[in-house]
Amino acid sequence: MVKNGQSAAEPISDIGYRNPHCPALGIDVRTLAEEREHAPDQGGGGPQRLDFHLLVLVTRGHGTHMVDFVGHACRPGTLLWIRPGQVHAYAREPGLGARLVLFTPDFPPPLRIGPLLDDPFAPAHWRARGPDLRDLTRLTDLLGTAHDAYETGPRDLGTDLLRHTLAALLLRIALLPEPEGEPVPVGPGELFGRFRTAVEEGFAAERSVAVYADRLATTPKTLTRACLAATGRPAKAVIDARVALEAKRLLVHTDLSAAAIGRRLGFDEAANFGKFFRRTTGWTPGDFRTAPRGGAARDG
Repeated sequence: MVKNGQSAAEPISDIGYRNPHCPALGIDVRTLAEEREHAPDQGGGGPQRLDFHLLVLVTRGHGTHMVDFVGHACRPGTLLWIRPGQVHAYAREPGLGARLVLFTPDFPPPLRIGPLLDDPFAPAHWRARGPDLRDLTRLTDLLGTAHDAYETGPRDLGTDLLRHTLAALLLRIALLPEPEGEPVPVGPGELFGRFRTAVEEGFAAERSVAVYADRLATTPKTLTRACLAATGRPAKAVIDARVALEAKRLLVHTDLSAAAIGRRLGFDEAANFGKFFRRTTGWTPGDFRTAPRGGAARDG
């Protein structure tokens, strides 16, 4: 039986960043084939929660890569960006080839690319063509070459080359056309950015707009205006969406009961959690847990 694109009761693997060849280096470049050969538990298709950034540039084949319950159709030229804390699963289809760039949150130099680096809700999927694809291919190839040469040259220079080449790649991604079928990345402003950070840290215990506004030394009305300007949704909807996403992850990838998941997310009564989940997703917790991939794609 398949649930939401994953096999039944398939647990999430928490994957920490590790560069097996250069342990102190905050970036690694490899192919999907190498990932599957050397770390089959990581590249074999099971769900993973990462503590680092992962860029996937598809070079051949077709498949579906899951990112937080959304199935992203992959073909040559597809670019995916999975961010720390997100749950993803590599496409299981044979014949898919891709170049992977893994990097820690503190490795890139400071960049002015809006929410792309810091926001887990920023776009995750682009289809690159023509000059865009050629530039992305050249930059990922250059990263691979620089990474291979890292151990043979001066480490400081090698690190700087990798850091600035990665910066060039991220800036080039920021210049790509708006992703098709994805939310438009909107500059969230300082207040919205601080709100998103606060929600990420506190959503399991707090869902009150007033409490977050107080923590941020502002008013609920001002906070809601900032959210509407950045996302088109009020502050309460932003909080509820984050809670619902975590509930989906726990329903699909753990054996916890709906009541236990509700308690973990701050609901005193199972009925209240059920009402919340139905209101925000259109599903009951039980129906979502057994839904096929189509339900996941619709509600991701």
